[in-house]
Amino acid sequence: MAKIILFLLLVTAQTPQFPSGSPSVAPDTRIIELKQADLLSRRSGFDAEILTGNVTFFHEGAFMYCDSAYLYQKTNSFEAFSNVRMEQGDTIFVYGDYLYYDGNTRLARLRNNIRMEDRTATLFTDSLDYDRMANLGYYFEGGMLVDEENELTSFWGQYNPDTKQALFSDSVKLVNEDYTIFSDTLKYNTESKFADILGPSRIVSDSGYVHTSKGWYNTVTEDSRLLDRSEVYSNDGTKVLIGDTILYNRKTGVGEVFGNMFLEDKERKAILQGNYGFYNEKTEYGLATDSAFAIDYSQQESMYVHGDTLVMVTDSVNRDIKAYNEVRFFRADLQGVCDSLHYSSRDSTVYMTGDPVLWNENNQILGNQINIYLNDSTIEKAIVKDYALAIQNRKEQQQYNQLSGRDMTALFRNGDIYHVLVEGDAESLYYITEKDSTIIGLNKTGSAYLSMDIEKEQIKRIKLWSSTTAVTTPLPLLKPEDLYLKGFVWLDYLRPAGPNDIFRSNKRRSSENTEQRQQRFQREDITL
Repeated sequence: MAKIILFLLLVTAQTPQFPSGSPSVAPDTRIIELKQADLLSRRSGFDAEILTGNVTFFHEGAFMYCDSAYLYQKTNSFEAFSNVRMEQGDTIFVYGDYLYYDGNTRLARLRNNIRMEDRTATLFTDSLDYDRMANLGYYFEGGMLVDEENELTSFWGQYNPDTKQALFSDSVKLVNEDYTIFSDTLKYNTESKFADILGPSRIVSDSGYVHTSKGWYNTVTEDSRLLDRSEVYSNDGTKVLIGDTILYNRKTGVGEVFGNMFLEDKERKAILQGNYGFYNEKTEYGLATDSAFAIDYSQQESMYVHGDTLVMVTDSVNRDIKAYNEVRFFRADLQGVCDSLHYSSRDSTVYMTGDPVLWNENNQILGNQINIYLNDSTIEKAIVKDYALAIQNRKEQQQYNQLSGRDMTALFRNGDIYHVLVEGDAESLYYITEKDSTIIGLNKTGSAYLSMDIEKEQIKRIKLWSSTTAVTTPLPLLKPEDLYLKGFVWLDYLRPAGPNDIFRSNKRRSSENTEQRQQRFQREDITL
């Protein structure tokens, strides 16, 4: 008798046939087919047919199984209870305790102990709505998506088995063997393993952590593209990399920054900035270009350095800063310009090459190479090699004390020059004054070697040795050509006036270019 009832039910459940020329039934309104049930019964006053034992439904390419069910033929829907299973071809499998399925909308509502599987991932939740028309499953009371690489949990989420794309929001957490991502909103592809970050997020690992609100992260290669002023921190928080756009790989520790890069080493007290930057957190190598500048605030006076290209290298103890092309730097007690600069914390030395000029108070030093030695945050000495010219502006009718020679060593105390030694072809021009500061005349000397003691910007003692000459000319008898040593040039207009002035050009007036001065010297030497 049960088989006869089942046969009649199957006949009545067949898709209706329309006369020739009538419109076909739309796919979303086809009738649910009952394929199997051990027992069918009815209850008075209850619209549903009650199905018990090995119940099987078929609708639009999907089989649905359960232990028992209510079939509502009027609404083309059913409820399924216990050991619920949906199979769509050999690609999608859904399991749960309860299912309500609407054949008109092809919407499946599953509840309690749900597991949705495809070939790339498994979704766990207690409340899942699966829209078969859009092939989209979504949960709204917490769920977890798991694949071979990652485990993702959130309060709300959806998954499309066709595109392999999952979207998560509200308390999102992606757990990988090597790191964890916490996010407000996250999109994840179970096939490509790409995570698209769509809201405030934090990526945490043993090596450090990342703050970002937009970008993507390849969970396999650990390459990432982080947008909207993202931040990368070392694990101890002492190093931070910030930029408008950051390309970063957590495995290699390499970051590339486009737009407003900010790199800080808080432990060694240094900052590197520029519109483009590169950083390797494992080797601690940093590079910046395009409006690049560095700040060293490890000493009492902060040092600001600008160049077309800046490089910062640090190790467990020391830090090196190198600047190339159009280099300018400023400290409250020291300023300079050159083509190339190298600062090493190993010996607290600044090396300047390429038309270097150094200023301290009202003193200017030029040379082919200048080395500045710092001690306890103050300048200790400056060594000028191969060609040296030191000028002191007396600020009185543009009077200048001058020293020149092959090599020069200037010693400083409390930021002021107190002793100068010139070795090789030493020449000097200095104004002789009485105790009441009355100027007697201009003294010019020449010797192989010269040393000079200075106190309160006044020459107190001068020593010459080996083939010396000295001539003093009274002020009224001075000619314009007597006022300057060969190669004299006062470049105070190039002097950085403050931290924000380091971005100006170092371009000199045509009459003061190094090449032209050298040519003039050569002609003078030939004449002599």
